[in-house]
Parts: sequence; C-alpha cells; structure tokens
Amino acid sequence: MTPPPHWARDGADWPFREASRFIRVGELLWHVQSYGSGPPALLIHGAGAATHSWRDLGALLAERFTVLAMDLPGHGFTGLAGRAERTLPGMATALRALLRVLGVAPRLVIGHSAGAAIGLRLALDAPQAFAPPAPLIVTLNAAIAPFPGLAGQLFPGIAKALFYNPLAIHAFALSARDDRAIERLIASTGSQLEARGRDLYARLLRMPRHIEGTLGMMAHWDLPPLQADLPRLGAEVLLLTGAEDLAVPPSVSREAARLMPKATVEELKGLGHLAHEEAPDRVAARIFAAFDAAARAPAA
Repeated sequence: MTPPPHWARDGADWPFREASRFIRVGELLWHVQSYGSGPPALLIHGAGAATHSWRDLGALLAERFTVLAMDLPGHGFTGLAGRAERTLPGMATALRALLRVLGVAPRLVIGHSAGAAIGLRLALDAPQAFAPPAPLIVTLNAAIAPFPGLAGQLFPGIAKALFYNPLAIHAFALSARDDRAIERLIASTGSQLEARGRDLYARLLRMPRHIEGTLGMMAHWDLPPLQADLPRLGAEVLLLTGAEDLAVPPSVSREAARLMPKATVEELKGLGHLAHEEAPDRVAARIFAAFDAAARAPAA
C-alpha cells in the first residue's frame, strides 16, 4: 500500500521505520508497525501522539512480545477519521477491524492516556478480539475521566470550535515551529524528554493534519458511558500512574480502579504523564511482572 506523501519527509528516520507498513481497512489507511517475537502485545498511544511514543518501551517489550503499534485515526501517518471513528466507541470499532484484517488476537494491551480508554472500550465491546481467556490490560496515566467542573463542559466545545476552523489548525501548527513552545508543552505534562523525543513531537505538531485529527478526537470524546461500563470488565487491569503527572492526576486511576473487579494501581515516583518515555525500563519491568503474575494465576 502506498504511504502518504509526508511519510518520505517527516517519517524518513521515524522510530522502527523498517517495521512500518500501510494497510487500508475500509476508508481508512493505517500506519502500522509490528516487531519482536512472542505473544502479541497491542500498544495504543494517546491523543496527540503516534507510534514514536513507544520508541524505547517498544524495543524492551519486543524481547518478549510481538509488538503491534499503530497511529490512531487522524494521528501521525494514519489517515483522517470519519465522523464515526472520532468517537471513543468508533475508535475501538476501527481498531477491532484492523486487528481482524491483521489476524492478530492480543494477549496484552497497553494504552497510554486516551489510548487506555480505547483499550478498555475495545475489551468491553469486543472481548472476542483477544486471545482467551482475557488479555492483561496495562494503562499508563489513563485518561478515563472527564475534566472536573466547568472545564469538563467547556473543553469538548473548544476543541470542536478549533477543529472546524482551518485557520486555527494552521496557526497552531505554525506556532509549533518554536522549539520553546514544544518544551513548554511537554513540561506542562510533568515529564522531561530527551532531545530526540522533543523533536519527534515537534514534527507531529507541525503537521496540520495531525492537529486536525487530534482536535477531532478530543471534540467527540465522551467518557461517562465508559465509566458506567467498567464494573462489567472481566480482564485483569494494571493502572500505572506517574506521581508527577500534571495532565491526568493519579486520582483518576485510583477512582477508576474502584469501578473494576480486577484492577490494581501502582504509582511511579518521579515520573509525569509521559512516564513510558521518561523511564521505559521501569515501566517495562512492571509490565513483565504483571504479565507473569497473570499467567500464573489460576483460571476463573
């Protein structure tokens, strides 16, 4: 499948480029990466990110798993989503269709921020998409609660207004040409990244189509139905949360864990919202330990 034109320019040295391929499922052209060996592990990035966010953690996971990562609809090098695919259930449905085409049934699901919500929604709506009996789901700073108070009411409307304003999208992309703006944005998450990580985010944020896709996703996000369904989730869930996360406070994961029958929360000291990029070795160690524990547990 022919990649999009900007792949040659912006993806020339993309992490795991050699593992990339482009797959059309219905109207959507996906950028997908697969590497490593072992049980399949599905990695779902958060809003505004792409496969680059797994550059170091993915390499560690590939020692024990076959890693499957993709750019979500409208993000990175995957095509823009239609109206249905911008919603949380729509994203999960689109991802299910991709898994079906690939013939992959994951044993492990790792979701960061909004990607955690997609992984949980997928597990609830399509448990048959996973290898039995149920996958281990690991969430990283899970964004699975609306913003509190007035912000929760205003934020989707603001994102929607920007989404339908091409001038605002291009203005945001132009502002990302300032390296200091990128540094401030990353710092606002409570994380610190190396120069390589900052450069990859800058590349994405300078792409108007990526901004459009991110805003479209955020404008159509609706989390209360997910929260209402969490009590019927049968999978084991490990919620990892960065103690210094300024974007999604650890309390979100603690409150979500109380809604799920088989959930555990662990706090990662000294790490922010991009914990898996700051300390991939620490995060990988917790994932390996949780997967091994789940494998030893007797079947229900």
